[in-house]
Amino acid sequence: MDQTTAALAARLGIQPQSIRAAVCRTGSYYGVTPTRPPNRRLMWPSDAFQRLIDSRKQK
Repeated sequence: MDQTTAALAARLGIQPQSIRAAVCRTGSYYGVTPTRPPNRRLMWPSDAFQRLIDSRKQK
């Protein structure tokens, strides 16, 4: 199940607008690309949080 931008931001401990701004500028947030259903909200893959955490560990 996909998650909202607010839910992803809460798990990352940041503001949702930070994620939205990055998507607006680059089309993704640190390589994770959201889908945009007909209601125009950004929906993130259910494993997006884990993918972001894994990418931070690799650096």
